[in-house]
Amino acid sequence: MIKVLDQSTINKIAAGEVVERPSSVVKELVENAIDAGANAVTVEIKEGGLSFIRITDNGQGIEKDDVPTAFVRHATSKITTIEDLLSVSSLGFRGEALASIAAVAQVECITKTAHSLTGIRYEIHGGKEIASEEIGAPTGTTIIVRNLFYNVPARKKFLKTAMTEGSYITELITRLALSHPEVSFKYIINGSNKIATSGNGALKDVIYHVYGKDVSANLLPVKRDTGEFGAEGYVGKAFVSKGNRSFEHYFVNGRYIRSNIITKAIEEAYKSFVMIHKFPFTCLHFKLDSTKLDVNVHPAKMEFKYAEGEKLFDFVKDCVRQALLQDEMIPDVSLRTAKEQRAITIEQQRKSTLHVPEPFEQKAREKHNQDIFNSYEGVVTDPSGKDKILSGTKLPLSEQTFGNLNDQTQPTITGNESTMSQQKEVFPERKPAPSGPDNTTFQMKIPQQEQRVQQTLLKKENLTPDDKPPLKEEQITLPVEQFISEAARPAHRLIGQLFRTYWLIEYDNKLYIMDQHAAHEKVMFERLMKQMSEKNVISQQLLPPKVLHLDNIEHTLIMNQIELFRQTGFDLEDFGDDSIVIRSMPDDIMGVDPQQLFDALLNSLLDETGSISIDFFVEKLSGMACKAAIKGNWDISVQEADALLDELLTLENPYNCPHGRPTMITLTKTELERKFKRIQN
Repeated sequence: MIKVLDQSTINKIAAGEVVERPSSVVKELVENAIDAGANAVTVEIKEGGLSFIRITDNGQGIEKDDVPTAFVRHATSKITTIEDLLSVSSLGFRGEALASIAAVAQVECITKTAHSLTGIRYEIHGGKEIASEEIGAPTGTTIIVRNLFYNVPARKKFLKTAMTEGSYITELITRLALSHPEVSFKYIINGSNKIATSGNGALKDVIYHVYGKDVSANLLPVKRDTGEFGAEGYVGKAFVSKGNRSFEHYFVNGRYIRSNIITKAIEEAYKSFVMIHKFPFTCLHFKLDSTKLDVNVHPAKMEFKYAEGEKLFDFVKDCVRQALLQDEMIPDVSLRTAKEQRAITIEQQRKSTLHVPEPFEQKAREKHNQDIFNSYEGVVTDPSGKDKILSGTKLPLSEQTFGNLNDQTQPTITGNESTMSQQKEVFPERKPAPSGPDNTTFQMKIPQQEQRVQQTLLKKENLTPDDKPPLKEEQITLPVEQFISEAARPAHRLIGQLFRTYWLIEYDNKLYIMDQHAAHEKVMFERLMKQMSEKNVISQQLLPPKVLHLDNIEHTLIMNQIELFRQTGFDLEDFGDDSIVIRSMPDDIMGVDPQQLFDALLNSLLDETGSISIDFFVEKLSGMACKAAIKGNWDISVQEADALLDELLTLENPYNCPHGRPTMITLTKTELERKFKRIQN
């Protein structure tokens, strides 16, 4: 006998699709708050949200007469017809959230609109109205949810511990804060503040508040708009990674959504940047054409379909890849322990770094300063016309050099015209050297270092000394090139080999340490990839040709992917009766047995996909490169190490081997001086 279910049972069943656990309640209520125009949202939970959830916002509130209707299923202000789903931009639109929550919990709603004198307090338990009364309240809405699943104990049994359920809510608040940096979030657990964001719209500030300095200091910006697609946000450097995907955040039109397309594109872009089984940090906001987007494929609106998935994949992958290539990503290691780092951080907040030299260093520095001063060739001319050496003063070097004397001195200048014009061009904003109280004057000659800087800049601008432009003070210091660059290469000082594995290179007050195996492995890998892409693999003809008898499935798969086999050096033909003939094979690619390679490619085809995945192909090539590369504990010459550095310069990503390990790390001079107590913090 078929019966129509009563409304209470219908509501409880429907609630199961939307309200799976306490985090589902928080998600629906916070999204409603954002849709209501709130720029400040406070979330408070107790016992993992099982006993108490309170969401307070400063949005536009709900009209008094609309409050009871808001708790009816499919009651919404977001859409009116099915066509509205094609352009909906709000986070929630089905009108199921409040009704579903009220069906399985004790709910209290306090709300007030800006133009109302008083608000309304509305209480509903298990879908039944309990109370409705006017109350004094600020503009906005507060919803309190108590005793979740009190009337469906079977579902409550499947929930996890309060701590675990609370962690799900923490993860949710993190995503919401990252997806809406313009909203100030405050998150309270059992009376303790856990997360607080400013709501100033700066995404990087939110990342700092949530993940701290170590993550926020190692981000690379992403910003691109093609008209059809838009992307903005940050991706982490390769070493900012985890063993799971909890660091991967991306949002589509302001909504947190799971997408196999976007996830795969991000991880493809990071291939060879991060180590195997590690996942990167990303926080990306995507703008997509809403008419090609369907977010209604999942009851909680957590997944979506896009009409042109392949184009979206290419866009995301290219955005992330270009961001990773825009910056030098050599890890900067620290010699400090975690305890030392914390102490230094605290001290740095109190005062700036103080350099305390040894006594003998102090004397050397004083002599060095005097030598620099003497390089200006200060010559004093007294009224009698006799030259005499300008006597030293106790002023700092800058004041000695540029004559910042007291107000009683009136500066005048005499001297060689070309010298003084040159001086004005080097230091255009500085006043001329002064005369002394006895009307003596002196002339200064530009130090050789500044002359060299000026000549370099003139050469760069293709100018002559007669038409040279004024030299800005910031131009006195020549720019420092990235370590991995053609411009910096001549300045690399190769010191030698350490532990028969690592090479030490000095550049720009830093010590670079190169892993000879990882670096050579990367070079070999890129060579193989280039050979494959250019179909330039050297093959060896088999005499006689080799005939393989396969089953029907194997034969079909190989024939469908025959072009890929040819790219890897195999010359195959159909031989009939589910057989193939191999006329040539790759000529022992970097020590790998061609028969083993063929079998591995065939086994990959027999997987569920029926195609050779990029992951598999890269894995095989990286394995080849690893076997062919020089190893640790191998002696190689300085010339060989130098040539290896040259080859690294030609690579798109020279910073990581195919398995994601760094090819080199760097240690600053400052770090070493700290260890030798030359610098104190």
